[in-house]
Amino acid sequence: MLADILQSELVTSLLGALIAVAAAVVVVLIVALAFRITARRRPWAGQLIDTARRPFRAALVVCFVWVSLGITVTDPQAASAIGLAMRILAIVTIAWLVGAIIVFLENLGLARYRIDTPDNRVARRVRTQVLILKRLSIVVVVVVALGAVLLSFPGAQTFGASLLASAGLLSIIAGLAVQSSLSNVFSGMQLAFSDAIRVDDVVIVEEEWGRVEEITLTYVVVHIWDDRRMILPSTYFTSRPYQNWTRRNSELLGSVEFDLDWRVTPQHMREELDRVLSRTPLWDKRVSVLQVTDAVGGYVRIRILVSAVDAPALFDLRCFVREELVTWLHEQSPVSLPRVRVQDTAEADMRRPSLDPEPNPGTGGLFSGDPEAENRGSLFTGRIDVVRPAETE
Repeated sequence: MLADILQSELVTSLLGALIAVAAAVVVVLIVALAFRITARRRPWAGQLIDTARRPFRAALVVCFVWVSLGITVTDPQAASAIGLAMRILAIVTIAWLVGAIIVFLENLGLARYRIDTPDNRVARRVRTQVLILKRLSIVVVVVVALGAVLLSFPGAQTFGASLLASAGLLSIIAGLAVQSSLSNVFSGMQLAFSDAIRVDDVVIVEEEWGRVEEITLTYVVVHIWDDRRMILPSTYFTSRPYQNWTRRNSELLGSVEFDLDWRVTPQHMREELDRVLSRTPLWDKRVSVLQVTDAVGGYVRIRILVSAVDAPALFDLRCFVREELVTWLHEQSPVSLPRVRVQDTAEADMRRPSLDPEPNPGTGGLFSGDPEAENRGSLFTGRIDVVRPAETE
């Protein structure tokens, strides 16, 4: 008799669950149809369907089945176990739905601020702040969902009381363990709202040039010019100096330098620079300067200043100007090319002088050189000549 009752209750519960699933599917279809009609005039409705479709279906099916099983299951123990399982599933699916809505709102807000435009400082600031808020909101949703799941268990309050009893020691240990992580989290929030750096900013860090690709709560990703990624903790940008080339605006100045011969004509080179800049869209028409900054030794230093809308355009512009002027120097002004001058001198002038004294050509005797020496020499039987090695041959 009891088996029949349980079997009939199981069948009833399964039928009720199937009816709940069917009802949930009908509601999902009605809501989807309404949003698709709205999407014809409002593009955001289509984006919401694409983002929140799966979590909405899951949350709706779980809620409908939970209600159905609560009505059809009469056994207290089975009802308690089923209720606990359905409560946990509902918390998880609702948290999933809330996270999807947060992502949708983030994408909706960022669609109004594009960073692929010349003047994008405000857009980069908003994008940075929205990305930080999105990550922080998802972390909050996950923490709240985990807390709700833990509180669903009967012994969760007892566990919480025992945990709070040792809060003094645990707080010290946790504080020491997460000190670095918390400092990075607060540094990440500070970066997002202090407007010190933004996504797509051009920065110089650790003597490397790159763009800020991503800012999270704990670290910053810098895309280096050669496609490497430098991962830096958020505290790096709050405790150490770095260069931000696009802090106020993206326009930049760059220099191109030449060491040329003294016969160069700066005015002709300046005219050629104007012709070169007029042929390229990389130049933003703000700055075009050619100056002789040094003229010592064997070279004349020519420095050229040009401007561009952003760092990549400036790099390409400097390379273009350098290439065009090198070609012009070879073809139109070869006398301006740098040269090294060497002076050739006679070999005799370069000979080292001898430190030995020259012999007196008029002397050849033992006592000779002055009258007194000659008198002393006359006291001997005769003059004693010095025999030289060359005379014996």
